[in-house]
Amino acid sequence: MYKKISDFRVGDNIEGFYLIKAVTVKTSSNNKTFLDLNLADRTGEINAKLWDCTKEDENEFVEGKLIKVRGNVSEWQNRLQLKIMRIRLSDDEDYISLDDYVPTAPEESEIMYEKILSYIETMNNKDIYDIVSYIFKESKDRLMFYPAAKSNHHAIHGGLLYHTLTMLTMAEKVCEIYTFLDKDLLFGGVILHDMAKLDEMDSNELGIVSSYTSEGELLGHIIQGIKNIEKISDKVGADKEITTLLQHMVLSHHYEPEFGSPKRPMIPEAEILHYLDVIDARMFDMKKTLENIKPRGFSDKVWTLNNRKLYKVAYRQRSEG
Repeated sequence: MYKKISDFRVGDNIEGFYLIKAVTVKTSSNNKTFLDLNLADRTGEINAKLWDCTKEDENEFVEGKLIKVRGNVSEWQNRLQLKIMRIRLSDDEDYISLDDYVPTAPEESEIMYEKILSYIETMNNKDIYDIVSYIFKESKDRLMFYPAAKSNHHAIHGGLLYHTLTMLTMAEKVCEIYTFLDKDLLFGGVILHDMAKLDEMDSNELGIVSSYTSEGELLGHIIQGIKNIEKISDKVGADKEITTLLQHMVLSHHYEPEFGSPKRPMIPEAEILHYLDVIDARMFDMKKTLENIKPRGFSDKVWTLNNRKLYKVAYRQRSEG
């Protein structure tokens, strides 16, 4: 039986089919060429090395290909790593479907898209509605498959829609508690805060990001998002103050200058947006990490969670009667 990536442990000798999410040709300290790969299945990802590779290997094992691998699992800088011993491309006789190996959001993209549209339709402020609906509807084709990140949280097919919808669901509940919040502004910020990742990253239809665009590298999705809001605001004739408020939501959502936000939140809606974003990212990573951990067991260190180990709680339900 082939082993899922989520079940890998240090010292395991594994065999299985995996998707190449990313691959780079590198040179080792002894001047030999090797392939540095990120492999994935529906349960997770792992970095892998194919040492002393040939030109044929470089041309054959490329991004988006499904491969069969044998190898050994080790640990490098607190992260699991796979040393590939044998590798080949999958063929028709393996009866393997690529779709089974693409990490995907738990809900269909079309359904998530329509649910987000329903949130937009609740907006009473015409300027916010005009800007947000224009940008969202214009982006539909790419939203069907785009992830929310290259390798971190929600780096899955349809991940950007899933991240947005989850945050909107939380935002709706938060507004029931903090009734002074401007719901239209908060919903608008949630929908727009990562929308420019569509322009920041190059993704194929599997939701796999191969690289960042030139503008994405030079500017990043926060600045790209502000530019997009400005452009669409002019197109729909939106009020300048509303435009500026939406831009502030996007500009400040990373909170700290070292994470890309030159301004910290200066309005309550922007403050809430930041924490909704952090909550959803961390809960996604925690859920993914704990899914295949046995009760009362610890995970390996998780890089995106400040190299913390996670513990899976186990307790008995209260009996009825």
